Amino acid sequence: MTAGCRVVPVACLQDNYAYLVICEATGEAAVVDPSEAAPVEAALTREGVTLRAIWNTHHHLDHVGGNEALARTHPGLAVVASAFDHRHHRVPAQTAALADGESARVGRLQFSGILVPGHTLGALTLCGHGAAFTGDTLFLAGCGRLFEGTAAQMFGSLGRLGALPGETRVYPGHEYTVKNLEFAAAAEPDNREVAARLLEARARRKQGEPTVPATLEEERATNPFLRARDTTDFARLREWKDHF
Repeated sequence: MTAGCRVVPVACLQDNYAYLVICEATGEAAVVDPSEAAPVEAALTREGVTLRAIWNTHHHLDHVGGNEALARTHPGLAVVASAFDHRHHRVPAQTAALADGESARVGRLQFSGILVPGHTLGALTLCGHGAAFTGDTLFLAGCGRLFEGTAAQMFGSLGRLGALPGETRVYPGHEYTVKNLEFAAAAEPDNREVAARLLEARARRKQGEPTVPATLEEERATNPFLRARDTTDFARLREWKDHF
């Protein structure tokens, strides 16, 4: 994470994460994927920062459920999601649309939007300052289900994310890490890094601690979906995981 940018995970619902992205120079913040408003409001008060924007990775209710309440409480809030979702009116209170490669700002911070279809057709990753907010596209040790896109689209999207610098810290939309690593251990039983990471993730969860974030370098070593050879291999893994 670069100086001046701080990320605060906010636990929501049963296993979702929203994230405060804080510009330390100005005390302004964006929130990524607020599934509900109350935990976000509590985090804003606790951190002593001013909310300026909502950034949504995709339109599913467990990522946008707090949009309207936050927009009412914070007049003038920018609500940013993909241009695809804007065209289809899928994100509540959306005020701004990002095309692939366009940027969102909060304070002095700038994050680029990467269009990553697969989980949904309008899925977006926001990337900058050493962080990537990947929603339900790239999980720690896993990836999202194919609700709207194809295996080829998701394989291509993961390829784009996998090409980011290895030190990039991945912030996904859910706490699925233990289950994902259990699948990874089945898919790659001889991968010692998977085994070690699974033990660590279980220990963290037993202590009530989050497993997020992880570096992209860790993901390349332990995430079977990033390690898939081609679309056919990816599709096989995704079908297996769907029934695991």
